[in-house]
Amino acid sequence: MTNTMRALIGGSGAPLLVEAPVPEPGPQQVLIKVAAAAVNPFDLAIAAGTVADYGVARRLESYGLGFDVAGVVDRVGEGAPFLPGQEVVGLAARLELPTKAQAEYVVLDASAVARAPRGRTAVEAATIPLNALTAWQALDRAGAGAGRTLLVTGAAGAVGGYLVELAALRGARVVAVAGAGDEELVRKMGAEWFIARGGDLAGSVRALVPGGVDAVVDAAVLGLAALDAVRDGGAFVALTAGAAPVGLRGIDVATVFFRADAAQLAEVVRLVEAGQVTTRVAGTYPLEKAADAHARLAAGGVRGRLVLVP
Repeated sequence: MTNTMRALIGGSGAPLLVEAPVPEPGPQQVLIKVAAAAVNPFDLAIAAGTVADYGVARRLESYGLGFDVAGVVDRVGEGAPFLPGQEVVGLAARLELPTKAQAEYVVLDASAVARAPRGRTAVEAATIPLNALTAWQALDRAGAGAGRTLLVTGAAGAVGGYLVELAALRGARVVAVAGAGDEELVRKMGAEWFIARGGDLAGSVRALVPGGVDAVVDAAVLGLAALDAVRDGGAFVALTAGAAPVGLRGIDVATVFFRADAAQLAEVVRLVEAGQVTTRVAGTYPLEKAADAHARLAAGGVRGRLVLVP
């Protein structure tokens, strides 16, 4: 193994492929040889240099790109419960790192890593960590359990798909909002009701669920329009910084940001292996074509995740 690697960084307006040192794993860390790394909307903000505008990172000259990784353990630090050669998935949750998952190697805390799902390719596995953990943690915050009614906006998107599937598995009754052509997809994922985006959202929801839903996870950033569909005293979960509305009518409003959680990630992996949770790949690109992947994602309409392959 050489001492340098190719890695993608952002902050100047577009993803830039650079040579960087291969990071060293410390105690309770693992060095992963990257096989696949997904591209998320947050990567676009980081690449554009606007991430600091959201108040979630300091304004730096550059940032490492990539949150999701699937690959093979190369080396382990002292006390890390993995072995070289193991296939794993992980989440590089911190923002202010010089290189991250969109690289040939990445170091992660062992607490951010789980065994990769058997029977799935690395490209498929790379779509899991950020989106599935965001969905899992948002559903926890929304109290989406058995018999509860949940509105999911952006239900056909990468996070939205995990929200619908995981909520249905918890026994929640899901109202899915997506494009008119996505009804079959979201119903297959477990949505009980479907509403095509546009029009009077609150009126449509309340016609299906009198009094309003118990909670909403607003993946499509609809804000007040989605809040108006929630019953008094319900819950509203935003997934984007600065997108949460005022908690009118006693509605509990929160913003959920992803965090690394190996136990939750391992449970999602188990559900993927059991065929209960779906991995969706929209396309693959080599690292040197990352700008093309960013442009495609920014254009909208992507169903699933675009994945970079070193």
